[in-house]
Amino acid sequence: MATEQVLVDEIPYPSKITTTKPLSLLGHGITDMEIHFIHVKFYSIGVYFEPEVVSHLQQFKGKPAKELEQNDEFFDALISAPVEKFIRLVVIKEIKGAQYGVQIESAVRDRLAAEDKYEEEEEEALEKVIEFFQSKYFKKHSVITYHFPADSATAEIVVSLEGKEDSKFVLENANVVEAIKKWYIGGSTAVSTTTIQSLASTFSEELSK
Repeated sequence: MATEQVLVDEIPYPSKITTTKPLSLLGHGITDMEIHFIHVKFYSIGVYFEPEVVSHLQQFKGKPAKELEQNDEFFDALISAPVEKFIRLVVIKEIKGAQYGVQIESAVRDRLAAEDKYEEEEEEALEKVIEFFQSKYFKKHSVITYHFPADSATAEIVVSLEGKEDSKFVLENANVVEAIKKWYIGGSTAVSTTTIQSLASTFSEELSK
């Protein structure tokens, strides 16, 4: 049976995927900005969760989407819910791996430094992530995924480039893993407003059932 596809800025995302468990696409969006009055899109984002994530968010039942969107406690609860999470990025504007690495580095470092969690171990772990991306070149439609298991504070990062074998990296520093989750799905401080709006809208609907 073919899986339904959801178009995120014309890029198809399967509505369901299976990692160790079946996961559903519950939020999506893009990262973009205005550069010299031109609207530039960088990559699309799809965020997958185990469907039972809803049972861990019952305290937000009945809240309208707009309210959830502005409630960082909701996104903290979403991030810490003990379910599997999976983030899939598809590149829209080609970018060097080194440039993408720098974006992650500054986002993670600033976040952890603000929380007083940026020690030597975090710095080393982050350096390894940067190194993993360093030599890659992301053409349009290259795919980067982050798989966050339910029962461990790790992240498996996979890069799929056209005509090349997938490359994988397992990140094992819990603070860096948490900061990456927050960068993508952390409410008001997340990198993509459209993804946060989409998550708020989906969960507002799911929590009203």
